[in-house]
Amino acid sequence: MSIQIPRGTQDILPGEVEKWQLIEQTAREICHKYQYKEIRTPIFEHTELFQRGVGDTTDIVQKEMYSFDDRGGRNLTLRPEGTASVVRSFTENKMYGYPNQPVKLYYVGPMFRYERPQAGRFRQFVQFGIEALGSNDPAIDAEVISIAMELYKQLGLKKLRLVINSLGDSESRKAHRQALINHFAPRIEEFCDDCQNRLEKNPLRILDCKKDADHELMGQAPSILDYLNDESMAYFEKVKQYLDLMDIEYVVDPTLVRGLDYYNHTAFEIMSEAEGFGAITTLCGGGRYNGLVEEMGGPATPGIGFALSVERLLSALKVEGMNIAADQSIDCYLVALGEAAQDYSVSLLQNLRRAGFSAERDYMGRKLKAQFKAAERLGAKYAVIIGEDELNNGVVAVKNLENGEQRELALQGFIEEFTSLCC
Repeated sequence: MSIQIPRGTQDILPGEVEKWQLIEQTAREICHKYQYKEIRTPIFEHTELFQRGVGDTTDIVQKEMYSFDDRGGRNLTLRPEGTASVVRSFTENKMYGYPNQPVKLYYVGPMFRYERPQAGRFRQFVQFGIEALGSNDPAIDAEVISIAMELYKQLGLKKLRLVINSLGDSESRKAHRQALINHFAPRIEEFCDDCQNRLEKNPLRILDCKKDADHELMGQAPSILDYLNDESMAYFEKVKQYLDLMDIEYVVDPTLVRGLDYYNHTAFEIMSEAEGFGAITTLCGGGRYNGLVEEMGGPATPGIGFALSVERLLSALKVEGMNIAADQSIDCYLVALGEAAQDYSVSLLQNLRRAGFSAERDYMGRKLKAQFKAAERLGAKYAVIIGEDELNNGVVAVKNLENGEQRELALQGFIEEFTSLCC
């Protein structure tokens, strides 16, 4: 019996992986412009980290985590998201004491959630995320949002919709929380078991329920915007002002809530409006999480961030007809005829690579015509033809495979001559 890949995972093969590399390269270049530094955290953490950081009323903690006991009896979890790990590292390594504040970080890596696999959603998936810790300035909220928008647009996506909301500070959320309880309680038995459990623990999460999304009480639920105190409203107005100044279009949606318990103030999602993308349109989500650092045992430190799925980004690019395949052509292919030429090609190939060229040779004992076919498949710009006569005369033939022009170059000083030819 053959062993197959686990459900909800995927092999990313040559020809496709280059797209991932281009996305990651673009993200890193944008982060460099904005002065965000990469952080790499463990793939597994103590389960308590996510219970405290993500929230024990979330679907992630209740239903989706891959948790296990190690041989020492410690309960560990494959990370389901990136923010809790970054905040844990920020606190543990006392990054709040760094002279440059806020601390701007980004990460790229696999996450794990046990959920039903579907188009663009996997049990092992890759997230790119941003975290900015240490600033209460609404301008950093706008900056974080702008990074996500710039990445999507730089890769060619056009049919995007940015939705923002404010969840307010603790005072505003407390007032809104009670209003939600009063709203849903009389008919809560009409909702799913999850919503019934959330009524007292975290009623805001009821608004995020997919099962009861069409219930009439959902559309009539009290809006958080009606319960924002003056400070929270002023903060939200500043975020919108800065987005306007940055020419970033957005829509305010008072029903937008994030699926993790640590959010407050700014919350946002970026959706694809491309036809045929599917029922789940969210590409990216994030928001402010003042209070999470304290939850991890650190000092009071504000923070904001986002995370996006590379898989869903690739799906959106495909739906919009964007081909981001990187150029995989090589500089030259060595066509060697005869044993002496094949032996010589080994050292020549190594010297070409050391000089910075992408180069290849035949390893299959192919005939002349087949070697040229191999060069064509690899997209080689030049073929360097080596035979016994060429070796005896101290020259090689170099053929431009784009226009067919061919010339001879001396073996002595070949690398320098070939470099001049290519440039």
